Amino acid sequence: MSRVLIVGAGLTGSVCACLLRREMANKVKIVVWDKSRGTGGRMSTSRSPSDASCIVDLGAQYITATPHYAQIHHNFYEELLASGVLKPLVSLVEGEVVKVGGQKNYITPTGVSSIVKHFLKQSGAEVLFDHHVTHIYRKGSSWEVSPKGRAPEQFDAVVLTMPVPQILQLQGDVGSLLEDSQRLLLEAVSYSSRYALGLFYKAQAHIHVPWAAKYISNNPCIRFIAIDNKKRNLESSECGPSIVVHTSVPFAMKHLEETNQQVEAIILEELNKLLPGLPQPDSIKCQKWRYSQAGDQRPQNICVGDHIVGSVRAWP
Repeated sequence: MSRVLIVGAGLTGSVCACLLRREMANKVKIVVWDKSRGTGGRMSTSRSPSDASCIVDLGAQYITATPHYAQIHHNFYEELLASGVLKPLVSLVEGEVVKVGGQKNYITPTGVSSIVKHFLKQSGAEVLFDHHVTHIYRKGSSWEVSPKGRAPEQFDAVVLTMPVPQILQLQGDVGSLLEDSQRLLLEAVSYSSRYALGLFYKAQAHIHVPWAAKYISNNPCIRFIAIDNKKRNLESSECGPSIVVHTSVPFAMKHLEETNQQVEAIILEELNKLLPGLPQPDSIKCQKWRYSQAGDQRPQNICVGDHIVGSVRAWP
């Protein structure tokens, strides 16, 4: 039985694991490592420290399917809708730019990370957290992979799904085995950066706005706000509301090396200007997305030997 390591427990890693299982059934042992403490990657869902039912999506906000994507990924959408992981977005998103040809938007009732969890469950993979890969060496026909502070392990194939700059930082043989054209392709990948702020409120709090989410076009800091529970059409007197705020890319680039505490204070000040009279949050979480979205490169797989080790992909 071949042993395959997938580095990264985000959407790409989870779908890769699921497809491997469906294509190879019991011929492969699938292991997924992630450096964080949970699944999701940039599709992460956070919970209030005082109320686990109060959640907020700090990364991707909802799923948009153009007619083209809905057609070529028809089976995925059907599967997620049938299992209740996805539901149509029916709440008002103010300021959204609708793509030519139309689109359908979907939300995740239990948070966007539920999509990742669904595919990982389907894969039957062994998923391990706090595994930060630092070194990869070629050992004959196998790969020896070392996570930080842990003993190395050997695999028949390794799939890297983390942002490209993190692939290029790996120590060992991956860099030396890349052809010049492959390295140039990887080095050409650029990413935008953003900050996200999640605000959790107690059950008796009320947020009075007519929309569930809104794109902001004239603020130096904030680009997007969502009343997260309202976006999922899950308003309840038993669970407090939650808000997620995404900054603009220029704001994030300007403040990228500042502490989360410093940036959190600026975002809160701007948020209270846009939505005066907000109640006091019960807790707040600030997330820096250094690698938020990839630039406009064409999709290409990067291979070392016979094994795909990374992929350059543009976000739709």
